[in-house]
Amino acid sequence: MHSLTASFNVLYRSMAEERAQRRLAAILAADVVGYSRLMEQDEAGTLAALAERRKVVLEPLLAKYRGRVVRLMGDGTLAEFASAVDAVQCAVDLQKAMKDANAALPDDRAIVLRIGLNLGDVVVEDGDLYGDGVNVAARLEAMADPGGICLSAAIHQQVERLLPFTFHDLGDQTLKNIARPVQVYRIAGDDGAEGALHAGNPTGRTSAQARSSVAVLAFVNMSGDPEQEYFSDGISEDIITGLSLFRELTVFARTSSFSYKGRVISAPEIARELGAAYILEGSVRRSGTRVRITAQLVEGAKGEHLWAERYDRDAIDVFAAQDEIADAVVGAIVGRLGRVAIDRAHRKPPASLTALELFLQGRDQVHRYSPDSLAKARVLLEAATRADVGYAAAYAWLAETYWAAWWTGWSDNPAESFVRAAELADRAVNLEESDPHAQSQKGQILLYRRRYDEARFHIDRAARLNRYDPDVIMMQAFWGLFAGDLDYAAAKTAEVTRLDPLGHYGLIFGMIYYARRDYQRAIASLKTVRGSFPSVHAWLAASYAMAGDHLVARASAAAYVAEATEAAKAAGRMISPSREFLQERHPFAGEPDMKHFLDGLERGGLV
Repeated sequence: MHSLTASFNVLYRSMAEERAQRRLAAILAADVVGYSRLMEQDEAGTLAALAERRKVVLEPLLAKYRGRVVRLMGDGTLAEFASAVDAVQCAVDLQKAMKDANAALPDDRAIVLRIGLNLGDVVVEDGDLYGDGVNVAARLEAMADPGGICLSAAIHQQVERLLPFTFHDLGDQTLKNIARPVQVYRIAGDDGAEGALHAGNPTGRTSAQARSSVAVLAFVNMSGDPEQEYFSDGISEDIITGLSLFRELTVFARTSSFSYKGRVISAPEIARELGAAYILEGSVRRSGTRVRITAQLVEGAKGEHLWAERYDRDAIDVFAAQDEIADAVVGAIVGRLGRVAIDRAHRKPPASLTALELFLQGRDQVHRYSPDSLAKARVLLEAATRADVGYAAAYAWLAETYWAAWWTGWSDNPAESFVRAAELADRAVNLEESDPHAQSQKGQILLYRRRYDEARFHIDRAARLNRYDPDVIMMQAFWGLFAGDLDYAAAKTAEVTRLDPLGHYGLIFGMIYYARRDYQRAIASLKTVRGSFPSVHAWLAASYAMAGDHLVARASAAAYVAEATEAAKAAGRMISPSREFLQERHPFAGEPDMKHFLDGLERGGLV
């Protein structure tokens, strides 16, 4: 995760303000790769080395090429140039100089940069720069390989015939929070690090992905019975899962696509907001045991209908209709079917309509995530497993209800709930090894048992089975956080925000920033979390305390105790959050990481 990114996500300043001015500028954004790791290994040495590099390498080059530092932070630099040629030549010379300076250092102490370059219109205010010209440069920096340089077509056009470098075209990229696709180049060979845009980068998708991304909206319940909402939602969610198994497609997560439920908004507008090339929408009408599903695929930019179909089925046969819809969508988008190794056509449907209905109702209650809804979900999912003793998905989601009751403290017997969750996850995996939710659930339980290698195996297997499940990717991020690989955790968190742009991931971002000792950014991220979530207040208490704001830390600690106690009462329990409770639910592998977390809680007055 690149610390410059948060600084560049600044709202465009009002042009009505007298101090604001516009101008065309070449922008260079640079960031240190693995900054948190370097600081953790040797904070004083890293700061001294960075100061020396700025003085010996950066400042002379900026003077040579008439560049101006706009912002200078611990791990990054933003600079502007009047000339595109000067900006690109400076970037190349900077990478070469950094490489030379690193030659005498061991690999784990090398200071390596990523650089992004853009030519664009900027807003100047009090010496600082804002606007798309800056934002695009920051996004390109995040796309570059370590030691590499990425640049926009706008700046490439100005320099391609004037500079003797090799430019590789990466095609159009969809960049986060940038409305239009941006054509991107990288400087290759000795002039810049080799390596194309890599999967899971935090700010962009390859042009192929951008062209084949699809958002599945919540299918409308046309049954005339609001109680059937779970059924239409369940069908929509399963279509998302089915489409995710096609390598040709990027499928947006349920959180983002379902956020439009009940809103009157056009498909092109949704496509623009999400960055989706296609929108799949439809409806479900149920009468007795008969179900009619209608679906239509819309080209996002123009709103043109590419394909539409109606399916009349017995309710138990909805899986066949879902598969047909998925096949038709893939066929309409890429013109061919390429499945992953695990063919979803072989997945085992439930043995009865009763089992299916109970499962869909239970999963719907899990998504509501409250003491009451989890209790209802448990009853429904247990009934589903009785109706079909081989229903792996029902066991996996039932395991989720027990684990959630343990994690939140809503269980009357937490130890028993944890054991029950583990047993159910094991059973789900044994019944169907290809169920990604079952694999993820088992990996999650192993992580909280501090069995990190086994947890990684099952979580990664879940990711291979469904690479677009945001819950699975978030489990990878949490594994990285607790196992001590913060760069991996940050990359996975950035990956899930790209997949689920309307999801809320302030907690995990805040936890990572806290672990990196960047308390102000931790606070800023944690404050973005919406709704009642006691853990957020615990991390805010620790972050404020470590930042030296003890008064606000105490207030956050009080808010944590109040919300946790209120939720426990709703579950029929009385709890007093303790050091042991919080330590058990944050399975840091490294003793220094655990001590850092607990020190923050203690200073905040929470334990």
